[in-house]
Amino acid sequence: MVEFEAATENMELKEAIVRRIQSQGPVAFRDFMEMALYHSQHGYYSSPREKMGREGDYLTSPEVSQLFGTMVGRQLHEMWEAMERPAAFEIVEMGAGTGTLCRDLVRWAGRVRPEFATALSYTIVEVSEALVERQRRTVGDGANVSWSPALPEAIEGCLLSNELVDSFPVHRVAVQSGQMREIFVGWDGGRFVEELRPPSTGGIEAYFQRLGLLPGEGCRAEVNLQAPRWIREVGGALRRGFVLTFDYGHEAAELYAPWRRDGTLLCFYRHSPSGDPYVRLGRQDMTSQVDFTSLRRAGEEAGLRSLGLLPQSQFLTSLGIGEAMAPPGEGDLNLEEYYARRRAVLELVDPAGLGRIRVLVQAKGIDNCRLTGLEGAEA
Repeated sequence: MVEFEAATENMELKEAIVRRIQSQGPVAFRDFMEMALYHSQHGYYSSPREKMGREGDYLTSPEVSQLFGTMVGRQLHEMWEAMERPAAFEIVEMGAGTGTLCRDLVRWAGRVRPEFATALSYTIVEVSEALVERQRRTVGDGANVSWSPALPEAIEGCLLSNELVDSFPVHRVAVQSGQMREIFVGWDGGRFVEELRPPSTGGIEAYFQRLGLLPGEGCRAEVNLQAPRWIREVGGALRRGFVLTFDYGHEAAELYAPWRRDGTLLCFYRHSPSGDPYVRLGRQDMTSQVDFTSLRRAGEEAGLRSLGLLPQSQFLTSLGIGEAMAPPGEGDLNLEEYYARRRAVLELVDPAGLGRIRVLVQAKGIDNCRLTGLEGAEA
């Protein structure tokens, strides 16, 4: 067993998790993570405290600059054109956070591409009433934006997500003497403890069988069984159009490489990373890197065709984000704005930061499509 020292936390959440363990016995790490993040009353995402942005725990691309929304808008406009400019083009965003990307994208379309804005409708899929209220304040009045607790059906347009899949609860596993074991979380009366047990579901071993690989001996790793289910649901809901996924991750061979001894689970509290998920319960975020091999394959099973996978830095550069780096033109005295935009561009394409986010583009019912953002991407 591995012991972990306690720290400041949401005591109501801690007590709820402990009660479950005491009544049911040790729980799979996936269930622990789900309660820590998504408990309806006390989970991290149910908390009213600021989570995203420079004042929160972590920074996502839309919070850096409206330039991100502009670049995504350019790509969506090109997708609309690839669909031969339909009269109705629906954008469905899942995991919209504060609503910043929605706001910036809709504003850009109305200002620069009015014909696209006329065709555009935007749906945010969100189950949290607190987040819906926050998003409404961010988006403001007048935009053609609606909210839904469930994924719509028969979508013609684009399903969009930014750093959604890496927040799904994951199983944690370890390979011991060549055998797959799963990490369970128990309670010893004073602290959470880990123990290795046979997998709680046959889905874990089937997952690696499909990949044809295992993590290395003695390695820990994460298994996101929800991600393939999610992309299959997305593929089923899309009648015609595109899926645009931004997230941290790797192909399976790299994600589960034998040199990756401790997996990729990370926690974030006020922009400080930690590998300990048992402290600051309800106060820190938890994420793990996405297996894009399994995500892509599951999408193909649902009728999606993969068009490309590439780093965000390459995607944004191909779409022209470097234009914001140009010096102010003659007569332009707003140097402060210029330097702010320059800093934002460098942050968004930083290969050691946000620029290493991967962008996966998939399509359904679209033939012979060439997208600017995918120039040089691996198909």
